[in-house]
Amino acid sequence: MKPRLTALARRVVEAVARRSGRAIVVGGAVRDALLGLESKDLDLEVFGLEVADLEQALLAAGLKVNAVGRSFGVFKVGGAGEGTVDISLPRRDSRQGHGHRGFVITTDPQMSFEEAAARRDFTINAMGYDPERDLLLDPWGGERDLCLRRLRHVGRAFVEDPLRVLRGFQLAARFDLRAEPETVELCRSMLSEAPTLAAERVWVEWSKWAARATRPSRGLELLRACGWIGLYPELEALIGCPQDPQWHPEGDVWTHTLLTCDAAADLARRQALGGEPRLVLLLAALTHDLGKPETTTREGERVRSRGHGETVETFEAFLRRIDMPYRLRRRVIILCRRHLDHLGFRGSPRAIRRLSRALGDEGETIEALVRLIEADHSARPPLAGGCPPAAREMLEVARSIEVARSAPAPLLMGRHLLALGVEPGPIIGRWLEAAYQAQLDEAFEDLEGALAWVRERLESGTVPGEGDD
Repeated sequence: MKPRLTALARRVVEAVARRSGRAIVVGGAVRDALLGLESKDLDLEVFGLEVADLEQALLAAGLKVNAVGRSFGVFKVGGAGEGTVDISLPRRDSRQGHGHRGFVITTDPQMSFEEAAARRDFTINAMGYDPERDLLLDPWGGERDLCLRRLRHVGRAFVEDPLRVLRGFQLAARFDLRAEPETVELCRSMLSEAPTLAAERVWVEWSKWAARATRPSRGLELLRACGWIGLYPELEALIGCPQDPQWHPEGDVWTHTLLTCDAAADLARRQALGGEPRLVLLLAALTHDLGKPETTTREGERVRSRGHGETVETFEAFLRRIDMPYRLRRRVIILCRRHLDHLGFRGSPRAIRRLSRALGDEGETIEALVRLIEADHSARPPLAGGCPPAAREMLEVARSIEVARSAPAPLLMGRHLLALGVEPGPIIGRWLEAAYQAQLDEAFEDLEGALAWVRERLESGTVPGEGDD
């Protein structure tokens, strides 16, 4: 297959051709087309035109040009309603410092495609497509590497940018790739430069792993193979951490975690789960057992890890390490804390209402929790996987009382209390919290019952927080 050009991209190609230049589709769009995937991004690299000539060609074609990156030979064209296309000129990167940003960039429009592609990270990203000649450009063997599911660096310049290791991590997970031994060793040689990476860039690569991985374990295996797992001590501690073979015949916690992540990705695919729900599920699958190394003990022939779901500081430390935003961290942590709640479930709607409220306070749902439980339960081969009966019952009860996707809405509001004569102030909030807890405990079922519940307490002189909540 070949990349699909939008009408806007076609206009750019034609505008460049009129000035005797060549606009080549590069990067992920070519790779994704060969895999039969739809690509959201379309990047064009223009050969044969200087920066000023390219800008004039675009303007002469009536295109809306954003020249914010002009000094680096980078333009963005398009706007609302027609999409955008990123355009760049071939460039030479001169290393002037350490880390991801230590480069001086100069454009060279006379460079050959092979030479331009040599500065890219992996062969699967070093291909191009010439739409004018309908020709795949593949000087570094990227198509063959895709067929072999092989992750291979392009050249020795790979080591100039440590961010490429994390790019390899998420690419291996997204496309089920095994890294070549030489590529693994080059990644290992860049470990000392990992601290130079900006936190926000680290999160970009981890979020791609969580949002797009088809086989997440491949990326994690690469981190371990090249030594970068040491940057995440909470993950490294899982390696060799024992589990009770009766419940976890698959092996140590590291093995179980990799299997859980793969099961979560498979579940997300089957349920067409995307966006933040998928991202949170994958990171919860990765994080849910991080507390086992610090809680695991041996009791005779048995292995126990009591309280591993409550090791919030450990969850938090890892999620901060990958710079996960606070709002999303809260969602992951509440799922990890609750991932064993189904073990004690006895069919109580009251328990389900309280659980939905606890999850809802952090932005999560019972549906999301049951997904994590199913992924966890499916990561213990040769034991049977799928959703365990208790978790399935939890979800059925939640759906029957309409709290599977959100906590129940409070029946009592502040205006109702004011109408009953409760004075404005902090006491209103205490009344509302007490009433909501009573609602979850099935003390009443509708607004009329809620008002009667309040009147009874007002008449008896009971004040929330003073013996009755």
